Amino acid sequence: MKIALMDSGTGLLPAAAAVRRLRPDADLILSCDPDGMPWGPRTPDDVTAHALEVARAAAAHAPEALIVACNTASVHALPALRAELEPTIPVIGTVPAIKPAAVGGGPIAIWATPATTGSPYQRDLIDRFARDAAVTGVPCPGLADAVEEADDAAIDAAIDAAARRTPRDIRAVVLGCTHYELLAERIRTALQQPGAPALALYGSAEAVAAQALRRIGAEPAPAAAPTGRLQVLLSGRQEALPAAALAYAEGRLLAESAATPAADAALVGDGAGRG
Repeated sequence: MKIALMDSGTGLLPAAAAVRRLRPDADLILSCDPDGMPWGPRTPDDVTAHALEVARAAAAHAPEALIVACNTASVHALPALRAELEPTIPVIGTVPAIKPAAVGGGPIAIWATPATTGSPYQRDLIDRFARDAAVTGVPCPGLADAVEEADDAAIDAAIDAAARRTPRDIRAVVLGCTHYELLAERIRTALQQPGAPALALYGSAEAVAAQALRRIGAEPAPAAAPTGRLQVLLSGRQEALPAAALAYAEGRLLAESAATPAADAALVGDGAGRG
């Protein structure tokens, strides 16, 4: 079994780790675009062009499914990706987990990039799934970039700034950028009010991983140790998992699988080729 994931950068790590936990035997292809990131400020047509190149690099290795582990690419490029790759390769997009957060009740905050916050796409999701809940969109400028660089000081500053813009009475936070799922506990710590019920955080990684398995007719099969191979493509080049990925538990989990005897090579390195 071979599953590919794509994103501009490390935002694919949460979904990749979720797939690894569900199917430790699956071979994973991580296809990123360090030469073209960030995608957020690009026009929709430009995002689509970059996403197609990243997807084509992954598709050349014949995966059974492709996870678009990026909210921006899912918004702008999903139709083009499906038109090119399906039905040969099922394409699974990422949608912010607004619906399950609304089921749990409000008030809800949606942490997302400035481009996504207030966008027609996000407003439509709120209208469809959280119309009866109190929802606050919280832009998080610089947070995804700080995650990409594993810059702790910049991460702390961006989280602190977003926390100050978040109402104190919220009960749930939707992590509307896949990069933010790497920081779930740090975000929870910044927002949890003393004496208040435990704050619920909603990401998309587990759901898209499970959906990818369903699309190819596979069942979860957890195991004690990973046996699947890991392949990393950086703007189409086969290289090492960037060292910045190891700052996160999800990256370390994937690195462990890269070190198994089944791996093609030592695919963890110093980040060469990140751009």
